[in-house]
Amino acid sequence: MYNIVMNKQICLATNNKGKLREYREMLAPMGFVIYSPSDLNIDLNVDETGCDYRENSYLKAKAFRELVPFPVIADDSGLEVLSLDEFPGLRSARFALECGGYPQAYEELFRRLEGKDRAARFRCCICYLSEPDAKPLYFEGFCPGYILEAPHGQNGFGYDPIFHCDEADIDFGVAGEETKNKFSHRAKAIAKLRVFLAIS
Repeated sequence: MYNIVMNKQICLATNNKGKLREYREMLAPMGFVIYSPSDLNIDLNVDETGCDYRENSYLKAKAFRELVPFPVIADDSGLEVLSLDEFPGLRSARFALECGGYPQAYEELFRRLEGKDRAARFRCCICYLSEPDAKPLYFEGFCPGYILEAPHGQNGFGYDPIFHCDEADIDFGVAGEETKNKFSHRAKAIAKLRVFLAIS
């Protein structure tokens, strides 16, 4: 288990191991202990019925903040393909599930992109909720790039293997954690959260 630091405990409203690793790598150096719901023996699925990333992240943060005695962070993120009207966007995870998994989702995106521009971006919105009734704070990040013509590499998770990051000039499927923690949409949002936590 983790060493408990007073006033430095945060619940991250996800059991996604990839997301959990990114948050811990970026916040642990500041002394924060990041718990997942499974660490706290919480089994809760929140319906993401919001109309945008902010609403979805708040729904998750609010639900978990009612159950834990310390602040909660929750994020909602998605892959937005510009020529497909930012699809799959909010439905990124559900689209993969409906396709039967990420490999099948890749193939469906490739099919839809035939003859179209492949510019895309990852978007992340973090909601930080200090108290159940506190005003939510939001931190957003974007990562521009494009969709590859075939999966490349096995690093990362989700849609990483089919995404090329423009700023790092690397395919996320082969990028290391150091690169991801500098250029990814989530890393940029967490960097803004870090600034807030450092001065709060």
